[in-house]
Amino acid sequence: MTTPVLFFVDDLAEGVPTPGQSFHRADPAAPQLTVLDLSVTRGDGIFETAGVLQGHVQALDAHLRRFARSARILDLPAPRLDVWRATILAAVAAYGAAGRAYVKFIMTRGIEGTGVPIGWAYVAKADDFTAARRDGIRVVTLDRGYRQDVAQTSPWLLQGAKTLSYAVNKAVLREAARRGADDVIFTSSDGYALEGPTSTVLARFGGTYATPDTDQGILAGTTQARAFTHLEQAGHPCEYRRITTTELAAADALWLLSSTRLAAPVRALDGRAVVVDAETTARLLAALESAEE
Repeated sequence: MTTPVLFFVDDLAEGVPTPGQSFHRADPAAPQLTVLDLSVTRGDGIFETAGVLQGHVQALDAHLRRFARSARILDLPAPRLDVWRATILAAVAAYGAAGRAYVKFIMTRGIEGTGVPIGWAYVAKADDFTAARRDGIRVVTLDRGYRQDVAQTSPWLLQGAKTLSYAVNKAVLREAARRGADDVIFTSSDGYALEGPTSTVLARFGGTYATPDTDQGILAGTTQARAFTHLEQAGHPCEYRRITTTELAAADALWLLSSTRLAAPVRALDGRAVVVDAETTARLLAALESAEE
């Protein structure tokens, strides 16, 4: 088994003092953070997780752009994306090219009062999602408690940023398990489908594929963008739009897309069977598992 790899980013953001080096390797089994770091005490920070296949980081540019956007939303210093890229690639190279892995990169606000963020990249073996991809997953819809326009009306709620504050995302997965399901699709309080706790929704209506608009306080999906590229190249219309919960329930096929699980077909939604489009799933997986962008 390949050992996990940890690299810290030293020259990590604009306006932050640098120790004269861009990054350094650290022992992932040794203590590295103070208990006063705001990621520990407040969940105050941002992160991205990208899939790694045969030593290639998938959709790295898209993940870095989303990372920078999350930093802006949280009023964190602008990350030096060239340094983060170099650090991530060095960590992945140190890990090696065996099998499927993931790289998770994180920037915290650091120790309260210092104004100095802390950042790192961690590479490890990915979980095995063969069964979810093959058999499909059971999903329930849960109300997020906000209207679909929350990002415009209440930007201080940080909707649309990928933050370390994941208590709600974990809570809804526990609720899903209590309901006999594997995953969740969040809905808005005014009746629109949004996203999963760690995934993007893809729906097929006839021959058209749709995903919820990202201006509804949700993340732009990196895997979903790659899926759209593949589908459009195959001649299928794709669209970003608002999808009501009623429409979602009537979709001809559904998937949850994410960087590590890739494309998981939904086989049940709120206890009702959904037809698994095995042919499209297989084509999506073949495209998404490509070692190229």
